[in-house]
Amino acid sequence: MILPILAYGDPVLRKVGVEISKDYPGLDQLIKDMFETMRASSGVGIAAPQVGKAIRLFLVDTTPFVNGERDEDDDEYSAEEREQLGKLSKAFINPTITDEEGEIWSFNEGCLSIPKIREDVYRKPKIHIEYYDVDFNLIKETYEGIAARVIQHEYDHIEGKLFTDRISPLRRRLLKGKLNDISKGKVSVTYKMRFPNK
Repeated sequence: MILPILAYGDPVLRKVGVEISKDYPGLDQLIKDMFETMRASSGVGIAAPQVGKAIRLFLVDTTPFVNGERDEDDDEYSAEEREQLGKLSKAFINPTITDEEGEIWSFNEGCLSIPKIREDVYRKPKIHIEYYDVDFNLIKETYEGIAARVIQHEYDHIEGKLFTDRISPLRRRLLKGKLNDISKGKVSVTYKMRFPNK
């Protein structure tokens, strides 16, 4: 089932997610619905707060970066990065980023909850993360480049943060009108959304 994505301004997007157990009610169905919602909205990641659940769960699917479904030039990816992007399609339950490494780099990010706005965001290029998979096995992995970037973006969501928190105060002021319009539903989108002030 495709779920409505919460728009900028919804208070759930500012809540820090709580950890869940494998007995969390309807978890399997929620993950299936989130995958369906993410793909229907042409996203490469989605976090539970974006569908109204303030829990520590997000999904990532970076395969569109390397199979021609994204505008980005995939020639810029190394063979190693292409392999990682092509395989990354999974749920992260109760994740913790344990370390970030490298020199910060800029990448133009967008968000399903903040449609029609993209901004350059600076993050470190390499992360170490621990999380539980859908069978509640503890996994420890390292990601780099675009894969790390998508995970960091979704991780911010379960910490109650948005990518607009990572841009300069001046850029935020310049975007204030557009962000207010989004919260009021004054934006055209091709996917199902729920607006807090509409």
